[in-house]
Amino acid sequence: MHREKIVKAVDSAMTHLKNAVDSYTKGNEEKVVNLTWKASSDLEYALFLFAFESPKKILKSSWKLLSKQTDIESILVFTLKTLKEAVKNFDRDNLDEAYRKTWISKGHLLKIHELFEKKREKKRKRYR
Repeated sequence: MHREKIVKAVDSAMTHLKNAVDSYTKGNEEKVVNLTWKASSDLEYALFLFAFESPKKILKSSWKLLSKQTDIESILVFTLKTLKEAVKNFDRDNLDEAYRKTWISKGHLLKIHELFEKKREKKRKRYR
């Protein structure tokens, strides 16, 4: 079964996010970027494994980012909370909701990377 691997991947992503929150509060943006990429990778793997466990209907669904926030720490905390909800739904055998929460979390991590990239671009323009 792929269920154990899914839970392990989501747990790993949550660990990376907890460390990213700590790094962000310490001002280490480079580490935040690296940790969120690792978390994104774990979630991508979990979503891939969901394809073997979940009904095809959820694989055809799509969701938009629910949050328009631009505060990185808030997005990290929200994503961590959403992943905890995904695990609870998975434990309850509610695969549709677990998949949705995991997919939304991955989208939020991509939003974080977009925000960091915009921040870097501003710095580059300032030094030109």
